[in-house]
Amino acid sequence: MTVTKQSQGYSPYGLIKEIFNWYPSSYPTAERKLLFKLDLSILIFACLCFFVKFLDQTNISNAYVSGLKEEFGLYGDELNYFNVCYYVAYVIFQIPGMLLMSRPLLARWLLPTLEVLWGICTFAQSRVTNVHQLYACRFLVGMLEAPVFAGTHFILGSWYSGPELFKRAGTWFICNPLGSMVSGYLQAAAYTNLSGVGGMPGWRWLFIIDGIFTLPVAIAGFLVFPGIPDSPKPFYFTDEEIDLAKARLERAKIRKPGKLGFDVLKRTLGRWHIWVFVFCYICMIIPSYPESYMNLWLKEQGFSVIQINQLPTVTYAINIVASWLGTTLAAIYPSWTVYTSATVCIVFSSICMIIWDIPKPLKFVAWYTFGISGCLSPVLYSTVNTIVKGDSEERALILGAMMTFGYSFNVWVPLLLFPTAGPNGAPRWRIGWPVALTFHLLLWAGFIVAILLYRRDSKRSRDAQEEEDESGEEPVLVPTEAHLKD
Repeated sequence: MTVTKQSQGYSPYGLIKEIFNWYPSSYPTAERKLLFKLDLSILIFACLCFFVKFLDQTNISNAYVSGLKEEFGLYGDELNYFNVCYYVAYVIFQIPGMLLMSRPLLARWLLPTLEVLWGICTFAQSRVTNVHQLYACRFLVGMLEAPVFAGTHFILGSWYSGPELFKRAGTWFICNPLGSMVSGYLQAAAYTNLSGVGGMPGWRWLFIIDGIFTLPVAIAGFLVFPGIPDSPKPFYFTDEEIDLAKARLERAKIRKPGKLGFDVLKRTLGRWHIWVFVFCYICMIIPSYPESYMNLWLKEQGFSVIQINQLPTVTYAINIVASWLGTTLAAIYPSWTVYTSATVCIVFSSICMIIWDIPKPLKFVAWYTFGISGCLSPVLYSTVNTIVKGDSEERALILGAMMTFGYSFNVWVPLLLFPTAGPNGAPRWRIGWPVALTFHLLLWAGFIVAILLYRRDSKRSRDAQEEEDESGEEPVLVPTEAHLKD
């Protein structure tokens, strides 16, 4: 195997330099300037958008343990039903939203528009008077947030490639745990300082605060979000910069969007990509569900409301570091090494949860170690963007299908494996934790299979190139990336 820069050793100084080297000196000045503008526009808006998405998504759990449960008398599986309503809508509108995102004229405006609408729905949750209204609100929020995650990965993969894509995807993904982390602090502050203000309990104020965060981000999106390179040009880009961006896509063999038709589905289903990557994401989603419910264990242990909202934020802090550092290292070293290291840590935590009767300090360590899983999703999605960059429609369909089928399991699996109440209920989950461990191992196996299949395709591409050099015929090339190949 050819040794490339990605597989060579680094000194500690060289590794740190490479981690923070977002604008390589080997790039022309115009290209570095373009990357800087892209980071200011795409990355900042995407980070803020993702932050408020997870702020809005996590607030239902924080509200539940901070007074919502007692006010509405929710002593069954209502918390799971809130999530079921959210994920049903999330699944239904995933692929349609992704296909709309691939359209140049819509890509620039879709996310900001949806964010305005889900901000309104977030405000509405503060005024619900019964649990059925809250179910309806959760469904609407799930519908409007559906294209955000996979759609942003699609946008990133439409402008960036190779190590620059991995680094930015990891930086963007930290806003997932950051939003969840801040939601815990906001709920603790609302419970302490706003309970009773305006005649409302603190949990209702959390939804109002979240809505206040959401709407300004949406307005900023209308001004700065560029969509994809073929979208209408925003004011801060010159014609020369757009031409340079498109030239970068051609150089990286990233094909711009074409027509949507039945052929997109036919060629996508005829390749291994969608089958392996959808399997991987299903295996990622199922075991991730219980990892965010440390607050239920803390409530069972008798911790105060403030502690219940604040102590789990350590997991999110670890998640932030892992998602950024792990994805950045996957741009430097073979990505399977990052996946393997993270899986070992998660297996340790899962075994602790299966045993359950362990010292309380070790239980805290186990809950917190789950935060290392933060690198798994951005590495997986960046790998998809890299491997399938030669077909924009296939890439959009795969990203949407991953979310659709992955989260479709969150509609019913939690009710069976992770019930809130009962002898197998939260947070003990006698059945759920062993199943979660199994799916973590299957995720790792699926990712390794994807890398091996990609190596096989890359070898065929190189062989075809050698034959073309000898015969003069044009080969069918498969794009390669060194950090996946080696």
